[in-house]
Amino acid sequence: MSDKYAEDPGAPSLPATIGRSDVAIAGDRDLQFITFRIEDEEYGIDILAVREIIAWTGVTQLPNTREYVRGVMNLRGSILPVFDLRCRFGIGLTAVTPTHVIIIVNVDDKLIGILADAVSQILSIKAKDIRPVPDVHLMVDQAYLSGFATAKDRMAAILDVDRLFDRAVLRESIEGVGASGQHRKASS
Repeated sequence: MSDKYAEDPGAPSLPATIGRSDVAIAGDRDLQFITFRIEDEEYGIDILAVREIIAWTGVTQLPNTREYVRGVMNLRGSILPVFDLRCRFGIGLTAVTPTHVIIIVNVDDKLIGILADAVSQILSIKAKDIRPVPDVHLMVDQAYLSGFATAKDRMAAILDVDRLFDRAVLRESIEGVGASGQHRKASS
């Protein structure tokens, strides 16, 4: 995917994904988010971070990983960790069905899979129309949210995947997967 923010040479540059501080910089620019469901809640991820969406195919579980790490999958020769967002948000493991999807996203130059109940739509919105995160108790840690986007009668919480899966979380969660993406063998 091309970085549409680089098209305007006079505009400030933006990162590959939109975080809270980036919304003010983006101003009137059109942003797009892939929206998806977990339980009855709708979430969005900056479309520039999404590489593809695939049907649930199963994963290989890894020992000694966090509960929200469902395992790893082979995507055309690359081994990717798959995270269960429902579990990451503290609401239990997903009871996976054939209708679930894995959203492949780029986080810190690494591809990871995010398990979701279903993909909803592509949401186009002006950056200035993203509403701030209210200071109330939410199902998701507020640090992981960039804001809320509304379109007609729908609202999606915009996730900041760079915060949700920062380097420390990735390292701590999937120590068994090497930097090359290949599973390391346990030393004897």
